[in-house]
Amino acid sequence: MTKAEKVTFTIDKLKELYPTIPVPLDHKDPYTLLIAVLMSAQSTDVRVNKITPLLFKKADNPYDMVKLTVDEIREIIKPVGLSPMKAKGIHGLSQMLIDKHDGIVPKDMESLEKFPAVGHKTAGVLVSQAFGIPAFPVDTHIHRLMYRWGFTNGKNVVQTEKDAKRLFPKELWNDLHLQIIWYGRDYSPARGWNLDNDIITKTIGRKTVIEEYYKTKKSR
Repeated sequence: MTKAEKVTFTIDKLKELYPTIPVPLDHKDPYTLLIAVLMSAQSTDVRVNKITPLLFKKADNPYDMVKLTVDEIREIIKPVGLSPMKAKGIHGLSQMLIDKHDGIVPKDMESLEKFPAVGHKTAGVLVSQAFGIPAFPVDTHIHRLMYRWGFTNGKNVVQTEKDAKRLFPKELWNDLHLQIIWYGRDYSPARGWNLDNDIITKTIGRKTVIEEYYKTKKSR
């Protein structure tokens, strides 16, 4: 298969498996999505979705959020981990939204990346999922799969994002980044990986990755 054929196969298979694509984090508007994405750093979406209702019951907009102290926010979000940093970030970005944007979440990456605790990936998730603007935020699942599929050398997420944007049509970016995340969780996880279930990697995967998989399996 040529690189172009591998890309087409991957897109078709992902569309077949995920014709409708659920958004992993529960939210009701751009602000609540921004807070949920910030909280998801080094945590699981399942855990975040259990905690956000508790936080949003007290404050689901920046004006109510800044009425809480950083310590009060931290106490609520403690189960998601890194709570001191995340609580500061949530309080700080809420204040900045009020001061600089009239409480409205901006739609551009540049403005979003100026907020405390909001990095490039968080900004990308927000513009794509909240506003439908094409972006290709790369998380650990996408980074792992793009390498397994031979679509990037996987040296860092910056390079992986560039490669993804180069290979995949822009109009598919927002769907594809979510489809790849779900595929990574369901069929191609980092741990407990079973290549027999992973049809995309089995069909188009990087030769060295597949060889290493069978070598490891044999030695067990």
